[in-house]
Amino acid sequence: MVRKKGVYRLPKGLGDAKYRGKHLLLVEGKVVAAGEWKKVAKSLDRVYDSGKTPTLTYIPRADTLVLKLR
Repeated sequence: MVRKKGVYRLPKGLGDAKYRGKHLLLVEGKVVAAGEWKKVAKSLDRVYDSGKTPTLTYIPRADTLVLKLR
């Protein structure tokens, strides 16, 4: 993962269609678990036990539209 001016940028490989609509558990910039939340939660416990810092994210199924209201 690259940190630039307070913005976290996910690896380019996460734009792959196989991750759409899934929860992801990332450790050191690599995908450890992907899928339903229950599967990711089990892997999360193992990552905590190993002492590493995980990152959780969700990749939506389609593009997300953000509207700015006045």
